[in-house]
Amino acid sequence: MEYYWFNFFWLIAYFLVLICMSGYGFHRLMIVVLYIIHRKDIPQPKGEWKEWPLVTIQLPMYNEKFVVEGLVKKVCAIDYPKDKLQIQILDDSTDNTYELCEKVAEQYRAEGFDIECLHRTDRIGYKAGALEEATPFTKGEFLLILDADFRPEPDILKACMPYFTDDKIALVQTRWGHINRNKNLLTRLQSIFLDGHFALEQTVRNRSGRYFTFNGTAGMWRKCAIVDGGGWEHDTITEDMDLSYRVQMKGWNFVYLNDYVTPAELPEDMDGFKAQQHRWTKGCIQVCQKMLLDIWASNAPLKAKLEATTHLTCNYSYLALILLCFLVMPISTSMVDLPGGWDWKSLEMILVTGTLFFFATCSVCIFYIAAEFIVRPKRWWMVFFLILPLLTLGVGMAVNNAKAVLEAVFGQPSEFVRTPKFGDSEQASLTIESRATGYKAIKSIIVPVLELGFGCFFAWIEFRNLMNADYDNFFFMLPFLGFFYTGICSSIRLFDGWRQSWRSPKSVS
Repeated sequence: MEYYWFNFFWLIAYFLVLICMSGYGFHRLMIVVLYIIHRKDIPQPKGEWKEWPLVTIQLPMYNEKFVVEGLVKKVCAIDYPKDKLQIQILDDSTDNTYELCEKVAEQYRAEGFDIECLHRTDRIGYKAGALEEATPFTKGEFLLILDADFRPEPDILKACMPYFTDDKIALVQTRWGHINRNKNLLTRLQSIFLDGHFALEQTVRNRSGRYFTFNGTAGMWRKCAIVDGGGWEHDTITEDMDLSYRVQMKGWNFVYLNDYVTPAELPEDMDGFKAQQHRWTKGCIQVCQKMLLDIWASNAPLKAKLEATTHLTCNYSYLALILLCFLVMPISTSMVDLPGGWDWKSLEMILVTGTLFFFATCSVCIFYIAAEFIVRPKRWWMVFFLILPLLTLGVGMAVNNAKAVLEAVFGQPSEFVRTPKFGDSEQASLTIESRATGYKAIKSIIVPVLELGFGCFFAWIEFRNLMNADYDNFFFMLPFLGFFYTGICSSIRLFDGWRQSWRSPKSVS
């Protein structure tokens, strides 16, 4: 009797987790369908400016010594009347970046640019705090925000500004490009992840009348809309997402330009990628806890509320994925039996598990294949060679991102951990040792150890599957070996950071 109840509850938990993950997979398929429906609904400007308005470009940064010169050079090359342009470098650095910022600002001031460096020493509110404090000193009614690793094209302002002839437009967001897409396997996989978000999700949300969010950079704001939405708040670490929902609930409209690309740099190593994903995941859950009830209490259309719910809750699926890791072993090794005399090879179970597997896994593949077809129409087929590594990385990030979800749920504060950036010029050839002199390596060994533990666990299961000639389960569980990928990469970077610290303890900031 006890064994029966063990089977019963185990199977209920297993199928509930699969159904949960299948729901988010179904949503991805819905996004693909909606893109096909709205693919020709390209936003158009309402009019043209008779005289270009004053614009402020804000460049928030923290210890960005490798990229600040390249960023300011690109910003000062933007095709816009110099007398209609103000540039603010919002520097919270604790290294020598501040001196470099002042030097660069002085250089371009001598060329006639209205450029200043606003330096803070307390970092209160991190990026949101810097933007909040700088807003009273902005001269322009429109604000272009660029993170330090972005390289704007000369026509970015003239591409975005016409949409602001509509007084109801609060934000114009451009699509991110990837200047180092082909640097290594990790950057290739990241580019596919981001292409799915930008080419499909953001496009569909905007064109179908759903809420979409500012991505923190490469977008232009109407300053009065920021004020109307309550300004920059820093009770979450994704201030961009938080402000976006508040402003849209006030009745403002956003525009997303899928056909205009602003190039940027991707993290080239695993600890930088994990830091970025941890921040985005935790911040999304924080905004979910803060805003979801307000969104449902607002006058937003039902489709906007449903999309916002899916968007803000999707990162809870990492908890489901971790739970699946514990549930799948008894299933795959036949330790759990099905009731009613069924077995896992029966037609009924093949149909049930096959359907759930399609929506939980195959839908993800379809989603990213469609995104690459949009972004890289001549080379989209190359994504087929990266599908398995893509799924592997997605599973391998489960520990890191589940930790971020739990930190948000239990209100654990954390520092805004910046993503290391090294530029696409001569700095790209820096060695690990020389990069370590400017950036702090991950010092926590907990996540890599857990990942390696999960990796060993699934390696043992895969060995059993091979020994038992259970090839269906073997191929189904291959992505779970992704824990090795994330764990080993983080461990290598961790030990490199420690080694550099031992050699020169004072050199690591």
